[in-house]
Amino acid sequence: MITASTRLVALLGQPVGRSLSPRMHNAAFAALALDWAYVALDVSPERLEEAVRGLAAAGFVGANVTAPHKLAAAELVATDVRSVNTLVFHAERIEGTSTDTAILDGLEIERPVVLGDGGAARAFLEALPQARSFARRGHWPPEVDDADLVVNATAARDEVLVELREGQTLVDLPYPATATARAARDAGARVLDGHDVLVAQGAASFALWTGLPAPVDVLRAALQP
Repeated sequence: MITASTRLVALLGQPVGRSLSPRMHNAAFAALALDWAYVALDVSPERLEEAVRGLAAAGFVGANVTAPHKLAAAELVATDVRSVNTLVFHAERIEGTSTDTAILDGLEIERPVVLGDGGAARAFLEALPQARSFARRGHWPPEVDDADLVVNATAARDEVLVELREGQTLVDLPYPATATARAARDAGARVLDGHDVLVAQGAASFALWTGLPAPVDVLRAALQP
């Protein structure tokens, strides 16, 4: 139950109706007995700035930002990144950062490839400056034979974008699992799917808002059907 003392976090995107983030974060808040709540707000691009300022004025602690707003959000807040997926509201300023690439922590990467040109793709390209980039509005089809890591930051779900093999790793952002992820897993490649990505970025965002380590097992369990 949301009361006057409940601390609030929002998700800003369009559409947000199928997002699993509210279920995941609210489970984590409950597990730690925090009087916090996470709500999803469908916000059109032309009203993003109004929404961000409104959340700050209303006393929200923070927010996640998802498609199609990540690049635009970076223009509205204090940040040193080009794509923002996490906001933290301070008394005098709004801080923006990206936790989209938290899934990369601990991976040994030498020859990465990033597919896509949206906000999430920009975040991965910023985190992996040595990466080769492929997008339908630029260089296509992708060349991944020598890649050790491929990041699928596109919205494609039913088309196999690349064929991977054993020894390669796919980070597949959409969920549920895409045709690309299923084909890669069948071929023996390592697959970190959209749920893995969501848990990693969610845990990093949770820590930024609360100052506490996220209960990762709870986040992951909340995503199960």
